[in-house]
Amino acid sequence: MDTTYDAVVVGSGPNGLSAAIVLQKHGLNVLLIEGKETIGGGMRTMELTLPGFKHDVCSAIHPMAAAGPFFKTLPLAQYGLEFIHPKTLAGHPLPDGTVVSLHRSLFETADQLGRDTKSYIELFKPLVDHWDALSADILSPLKIPDNPIKLGSFGINALKPSTYLAQKFKETRTRALWAGMAAHGIQPLTNIATSAIGMVLMAAGHYGGWPMIKGGSQSLADALANYFKAIGGKIETGNMITNLSQIPDSRLVMFDLSPKHLLKIAGEKFSKLYCWQLNRFRYGMGVFKMDFALSQPIPWKSEMLRQAGTVHLGGTLEDIKKSEKLIWEGKYSQNPYVLLSQQSLFDKTRSPDGYHTAWAYCHVPSGSEVDMSGSILSQIEKYAPGFKDSIIGKHTFNSRDIENYNPNYIGGDINAGVQDWSQIFTRPALRISPYRTSFKNFYICSASTPPGGGVHGMGGYYAAKRAIKDLF
Repeated sequence: MDTTYDAVVVGSGPNGLSAAIVLQKHGLNVLLIEGKETIGGGMRTMELTLPGFKHDVCSAIHPMAAAGPFFKTLPLAQYGLEFIHPKTLAGHPLPDGTVVSLHRSLFETADQLGRDTKSYIELFKPLVDHWDALSADILSPLKIPDNPIKLGSFGINALKPSTYLAQKFKETRTRALWAGMAAHGIQPLTNIATSAIGMVLMAAGHYGGWPMIKGGSQSLADALANYFKAIGGKIETGNMITNLSQIPDSRLVMFDLSPKHLLKIAGEKFSKLYCWQLNRFRYGMGVFKMDFALSQPIPWKSEMLRQAGTVHLGGTLEDIKKSEKLIWEGKYSQNPYVLLSQQSLFDKTRSPDGYHTAWAYCHVPSGSEVDMSGSILSQIEKYAPGFKDSIIGKHTFNSRDIENYNPNYIGGDINAGVQDWSQIFTRPALRISPYRTSFKNFYICSASTPPGGGVHGMGGYYAAKRAIKDLF
């Protein structure tokens, strides 16, 4: 390739695309390189089961895409992005047959919670009311906050283990709803700062919803890519970068890669200290994922669950706490916490007329090749008798398959590294800027940098801003 670019971005996940857009908008000539034939990273949609059934390969529901500060500044609707908002954001059935749910309305959610109504409103109303001011601080690297007083009140609770914060609630249903949210952190609920995950997801839901994307998550990747190209950016697919000689000359290189793969490609350029730091970066639990083609909607016992875009299965807080602890210890749960989405109920483009899709996963030990199909099916069947009879096609990914699909997901870790207290702000290494590597004008912008996992693009945004400041 004889073209010299100002910047090259390696990897086209939400952070790579975001970094490329920020750099291009600043006036740089940017090339984005993607190893696969299609862009998107975790934002891809494929016919995994049967022809005509569209399944999101990784990300499926996008609260942070809707509520995050960066994507809102881009005219993505003009490039085909359409959010679809389910009537109920998330439902959580309990063993006694009742269901508790997260709604867009803070007060509608709180009204279900009996003795906890006041406590729930007191916890979340300040965060929801000030989300516009706080989100840039919450979804950022460690820095002097723009809103220190408001952020401080959030931080006091966010740093607590989710099991500790659950003591605010008296009702079993409230504690279960809270546990299902906190368990998105893919670590034991007793870990410090697991409350941050639950608080951010619930507040984002009350602020911007938990939408799915019409046509699948690939549509978000395509909208970002089409906007990037419209402002002059260039994209090259089908070029899996394995060494630096494949990267054209440029003023800077931005890597949307895990520390492990960054070391493989560019480790020879880095200092011994930085290599040591990247080698110490810790990856978390994996996932086992299933996609279903269905002859009918999931036959939930509860009407509420038939209106929910997302369903959390796993029982009470105590049940989910036990399950996540077992998996963290390298064991398996017979009652796994299962995250399920049913996009075709709300998006008719996902399946042929009269048919439906479902998307589900549970957590497993890192690198697991154990088939968890039976456990996931039993968990769904418990609350939707007859579900198994409605399956006309299915597809599975174990943790090794997940990593093979996306090399950034080491051991099947879709958060690209444990997001515990020791790696929230220091991912992937303790440095003045987490996005700078030890080699001048090489940057890392993946989900292994702050603020971590999720489809929000903020790692790429902040990495690009850092690179621009260094260059100019």
